[in-house]
Amino acid sequence: MQKGMHTDTERCVRAVRSKDARFDGWFFTAVLTTGIYCRPSCPVVPPKPENMVFHPSAAACQQAGFRACKRCRPDTSPGSPEWNRRADLVARAMRLIADGVVDREGVPGLAARLGYSTRQIERQLLAELGAGPLALARAQRARTARLLIETTALPMAQVAFAAGFSSIRTFNDTVREVFALSPSGLRARAPRNAAAPTPGALSLRLPFRAPLNPDNLFGHLAATAVPGVEEWLPHCLEGAGGTPVGAYRRTLRLPYGHGIVALAPQPDHIACRLTLGDLRDLPVAISRCRRLLDLDADPVAVDDQLRTDPVLAPLVDKAPGRRVPRTVDEAEFAVRAVLGQQVSTAAARTHAARLVTAHGEPVDDPEGGLTHLFPSPEALAALDPGTLALPRTRRTTLTTLVRHLAEGELSLGAESDWAQARARLLALPGFGPWTADVIAMRALGDPDAFLPTDLGIRRAARELGLPSTPAALTARAAAWRPWRAYAVQYLWATDSHPINFLPA
Repeated sequence: MQKGMHTDTERCVRAVRSKDARFDGWFFTAVLTTGIYCRPSCPVVPPKPENMVFHPSAAACQQAGFRACKRCRPDTSPGSPEWNRRADLVARAMRLIADGVVDREGVPGLAARLGYSTRQIERQLLAELGAGPLALARAQRARTARLLIETTALPMAQVAFAAGFSSIRTFNDTVREVFALSPSGLRARAPRNAAAPTPGALSLRLPFRAPLNPDNLFGHLAATAVPGVEEWLPHCLEGAGGTPVGAYRRTLRLPYGHGIVALAPQPDHIACRLTLGDLRDLPVAISRCRRLLDLDADPVAVDDQLRTDPVLAPLVDKAPGRRVPRTVDEAEFAVRAVLGQQVSTAAARTHAARLVTAHGEPVDDPEGGLTHLFPSPEALAALDPGTLALPRTRRTTLTTLVRHLAEGELSLGAESDWAQARARLLALPGFGPWTADVIAMRALGDPDAFLPTDLGIRRAARELGLPSTPAALTARAAAWRPWRAYAVQYLWATDSHPINFLPA
């Protein structure tokens, strides 16, 4: 796969004819004779090549006057992998748009976060995606509206404002234009059991590109869960055939309030149940859950590259589709990375739980044992270092980190430039390559972050016959680029640590 795939007409036609779901989200097919647009894997008979045009985004299709296909629902495709594997302006802008920045702060707010003029951002987004930031945000509002219409019994006026529309008229016009149905028509087509039992509680299906190996993904999240903020709850959600399945649950700090999410792996999707204090947070919550589980990755491209190394090939063939477990809150993960320096997983959880109890914001959870939001940098900046049961040097590291985060001197959000953020982390006292790189891998989302000094990686390297010294292993790992963060997951998985196993 490569940037600008929609310009390769011959390759796009082949993908459409083969109905290859791996290409969903990479490009969209607009059909000139019907005026609709589809995902590449649409089950209908493919149109003639001369009747197909290809666009890089759903927003570009909508802007060109095409309506979403009612069969394949292209607006529910997995997101393009480009936005999670690149750190340039367009990718950073797309991550911020997915996080709802345009709806909350407008295009000027988006530009201010990125440090560019609005004209520069609009020009680059138009050149690569065929749509500007307003059109991209509008497409996201349409997706959110459809989700709320089909999965809740909310009055349409509440749906409109929860989805981010400024008026009911704009909401009605957009839904008709994008889906060729009125809002009430969309709801009438939805399955009867789709409505959530209570306002604010939503049951969703999060799509992904196959294959997806859930073992290390959910195993890591469950094994490192901070009590009060995260938990693995058996028999939490309804799986295939109505069978209860276990789920990873956690609290979410969101722009308009807080939420609680439960996530469970299923064969062809991730089951997701969201309880939100304010429904305006729905698109942001979905975006952060997708980032947490790395659902927009392209596992075929990753695994094909790693298989070129004869040492990694058997690991990939044994359990393909490993994802990088990430985070819903970059600042939270940075704090937890510092707490985890040179201690066991259990000790890191204990340190984090003490911070949560002392400084976290309480929440109500009638379903399980979640009690708090993880404390914000602003709350932690006010703590007394003497109350921390940590060595003096680590106290200094932690307090310096939270002060820089609280004062805005260090940004680890969706808009971050990975190289710049890593350099700023390394400039802080107590930050070495391991801490900076684990934050780059799991918080910033850099798919090429690598941990050559990690003890688990070095042990796996020795057992597999790879070089085990950091310099030699880094040299060998050059062949794994740009997917070294995924190689880390395969190497970690050679160990019997609980992070590598889906909880029973």
